[in-house]
Amino acid sequence: MKIGKIAAATATTAALALGVAACGSSEPTKPAEPQASAAASGPKFAGQTLTVWRLGAPNDVQTKYMEDLNAKFKEQTGAEATVQWIPWPDAQKKWTAALAGGEGPDVTEFGNDQVAAWVAQEALADITDVVKANADFQQIPQNLWGYETIDNKIYAAPWGGGTRAVLYRKDWFKSLGIEAPKTWDDLVAAAKQIVAKKGKDVDGFAFNGGSDANMSLSPFVWSAGGDFAAFEGGKWIGKLTDPAFKEGFQFYTDLVAKEGVSGKARLAQNSVDISQRFAAGKVGMYVTGGWDIDTIKEQSKGKVGDDQMAFFSLPNKEGSGPAPAFQGGNDIAIWKDAKNPELAAEYLKLAAGKEFGTRYAKEGGLLPLYPDALADFASDPVQAPFAETFKVAKGFPADPNWAEANDTKAVLQNAARAVIEGKKNIDTALADANKELETILNQQ
Repeated sequence: MKIGKIAAATATTAALALGVAACGSSEPTKPAEPQASAAASGPKFAGQTLTVWRLGAPNDVQTKYMEDLNAKFKEQTGAEATVQWIPWPDAQKKWTAALAGGEGPDVTEFGNDQVAAWVAQEALADITDVVKANADFQQIPQNLWGYETIDNKIYAAPWGGGTRAVLYRKDWFKSLGIEAPKTWDDLVAAAKQIVAKKGKDVDGFAFNGGSDANMSLSPFVWSAGGDFAAFEGGKWIGKLTDPAFKEGFQFYTDLVAKEGVSGKARLAQNSVDISQRFAAGKVGMYVTGGWDIDTIKEQSKGKVGDDQMAFFSLPNKEGSGPAPAFQGGNDIAIWKDAKNPELAAEYLKLAAGKEFGTRYAKEGGLLPLYPDALADFASDPVQAPFAETFKVAKGFPADPNWAEANDTKAVLQNAARAVIEGKKNIDTALADANKELETILNQQ
């Protein structure tokens, strides 16, 4: 799940109408077609069926959500919606097959950082007019449409936001007299104390070097003022050799190489691996999202529950607040081969509208995108760190090839491993990685 720029979701940003937002088309907008009433639209679409792809594995809460959503959809349109659940690891393969064979969904869920890649392959329908004519969508702050807007056209609707914070063993912190870290130095000190008391096979702060490593690395880089790449002069320029990036990267790799708060034998572990070790009592802190809570409870067979877990925002470099974290989230889009694009648009408006969009986020462990619903999270002890971090969250380079650099080629993961294992010094590792990143992002 996954990551435009984010600002505080305040009443001011909420008031910015999408119709005048930068993400809108520069061309005059055609007046919206009058929306059919429920009574009129029912007969219009009665007997039709819509195919919806949801990503992940359904649980009781998500199944109930889809049942309620689809019942409301039938009430409003007269049409049936058939849901197919696609495991996240299989999604790319399923979309690729759908694009080649024409046997795809009408409406599909997406990770927001995947939209650009599929727009580049002409897989998604342009929904600019649908978005601009919808009152609910105009309540979503304009800066949350960055991933969905390509060349001034909108191809997906934000469905739920996501960012990350630090999950920690609340009971360990209490027994060891550790306060939630407010600075980078505090973080290291707390992690060292955990290792000293719990054993060297325990990661005080788990280093993520796997498939989602950049979710953990990026807050340190962004907090130091660095970034991965910038689009300048019509091409992507890598920023991995900039001093600010180097500072954040150095701190992160030093957690293993210098501070010893995470084991060198586990340099390739991703957040799934780390969550399993957390459930087994082998991790004190790591960067993740609220969705890991239920999984850890289950995997630990009740040994690690709500009383043993809590979150805090990863502190920024200066200790003045949360570090920027990845602005992730999930979207909903209309597939280009939708049998009835008008009916698909009705589903998209209902699913991502205020009622069901807010439910989707809250019940799925994500952050709601509607400002008043997000504000409610600030008073929730579990969700408050995410709501605060979301205000300063940032995104990775909005380029279709970022996934290749981030996942397939593992550019930064390989660089970090080379530094920690002593195969390259940090300057050489980052210089090599910068060249590789530029090559990948600029390929046609």
